[in-house]
Amino acid sequence: MKAIVLHQYGGPEVLKFEDYPDPVPGSGEVLVRVAGASVNPIDYKRRAGLTKDFYPMHFPGLIGVDMAGTVVKIGPQVEGFSAGDQVFAMVDNTYAELCVAKATVLAKVPKGLDLIRAAALPLATVTGSQLSSATRIKAGQTVMVVGAIGSVGRSAVFTAKVSGAVVIAGVLKRQVDEAKTVGADQVVATDDDSAIASLPTLDAVADTVGGRTAEKLMDKVKPGGVFASVVAPPQNAAKYPSVKMVHVFSKFDRKTLEFMAEAVRDGKLVIPISRTLPLSEAAEAQALAEKGGIGKILLVA
Repeated sequence: MKAIVLHQYGGPEVLKFEDYPDPVPGSGEVLVRVAGASVNPIDYKRRAGLTKDFYPMHFPGLIGVDMAGTVVKIGPQVEGFSAGDQVFAMVDNTYAELCVAKATVLAKVPKGLDLIRAAALPLATVTGSQLSSATRIKAGQTVMVVGAIGSVGRSAVFTAKVSGAVVIAGVLKRQVDEAKTVGADQVVATDDDSAIASLPTLDAVADTVGGRTAEKLMDKVKPGGVFASVVAPPQNAAKYPSVKMVHVFSKFDRKTLEFMAEAVRDGKLVIPISRTLPLSEAAEAQALAEKGGIGKILLVA
């Protein structure tokens, strides 16, 4: 098969489109022909060696954690999947024409959802849903989602609204107009100190940004409230012992993924796609992703 192969850590230029041995499904595993893979921050951080202490590369090796595709072969002791099924998942080594996944972490793409677009959903939507859930927000309570126009942020806003919460979308000033489309009850510019000062007391914060913005918001969380984040906790967190800090790591949950995917299919949740590029152009895709912007970048195998 063709795949994006890394022989060393470095910039986007170390991503090489090369021949690589076809993976073989073992017991409990499924071989999938990849239709699409999405570019996530964890991918380019791993490429650069920034995760080698806890998620190292073994060279030559592959990267990628999101994929959607079609089952081509079933390993022993697999139930519930057959050749031809359209599936999606968070798995390793997805920047490739083929990948192997444990059947326990696969989900079937809901009927009516485009297969390639489905590749944008696993990591972002599950993370956003779990971030929102980690705030323990209840109907009628107020939560601020920071970075609300990102894919994870949009998913957190959607999940919080489903729970009945009042949702404030926190974004940069230049993103305010775009943020009015994500379904929040209110939009606040996080780089406007007066806007932050005018915020009501928050029951919780769901943070995807970190840094100084997170530090400013700690003072707005009520005693006993929750500050949940997918990035590092605010540096001033120790000054607020009455606020519960939760660091969110995404974990596969089939029901959550299917629910979020059905919401995308039905137009209730929008995860924008900014670019779709051939797998062979993964270096360009990651370079674009590292510059930031709204929307997922997909690689089509």
